[in-house]
Amino acid sequence: MENNPVLAIDNIAMQFGGLKAIDGVSFEVRPAEIFGLIGPNGAGKTTLFNVVTAHYKPTAGEVRLEGRSIRGLKPHKVVHAGIARTFQNIRLFPSMSVLENVMIGLDSRSRYSLLEAALHIGRYFPAERAARAQALEILEEIGIAQFANTPATGLSYGNQRKVEIARALATRPKILLLDEPAAGMNPKETEDLARLIFRMREAHQLSVLLIEHDMPFVNTLCERVMVLEYGKPLFSGPMAEAINDPAVISAYLGDLKYA
Repeated sequence: MENNPVLAIDNIAMQFGGLKAIDGVSFEVRPAEIFGLIGPNGAGKTTLFNVVTAHYKPTAGEVRLEGRSIRGLKPHKVVHAGIARTFQNIRLFPSMSVLENVMIGLDSRSRYSLLEAALHIGRYFPAERAARAQALEILEEIGIAQFANTPATGLSYGNQRKVEIARALATRPKILLLDEPAAGMNPKETEDLARLIFRMREAHQLSVLLIEHDMPFVNTLCERVMVLEYGKPLFSGPMAEAINDPAVISAYLGDLKYA
């Protein structure tokens, strides 16, 4: 069981009218693996994330989480099943504190009814106290607990990214999808983020599927990658082989060097 993939993408195609955004993509993400999905802009990477999270219904193919198809599930049910994501453009609630933003991720596991929530009766207050405690634990783990009561959008860009990751962790995912998490970060923030992702992987045996254009960052984190070009697989295998593959270099990597 331990060797079975957490996420399996099987011959996925996604077509919008006459445009094939994804065409015949297959790969697997193993338990506690950090897998990179790379390629030029417009290659279909974020479209594939939207398929995995059930925001798009694929034209063909199958997505399986721990061997079970997610076909027909609504996006919130996909979160309940164990798939969480962050977005290329940070999506925090500006009117809420850091703590409140993370507590949103715990709402899917709330044990009180809508009536109890509306009237603040019954199980509401004990559940809210437990959620606050859990959210604070996550913020401690991420390293931003000191900002718990700060408006989320008042933080630096790098710390806002950490809030978004903390909120995703609050859903207790089996696999975390990160869409360009290092975009807009300075080198120190990027280094801190890489260390955080490694810590999360080790602490929770968490699988990670990563979209990123920062190739040194991908090279640091990812054991294996898939390279997409115009929605089709160009390369799949170890990152060390990808950066030396002539087709990958020609299509995407160019003359960049990787430390």
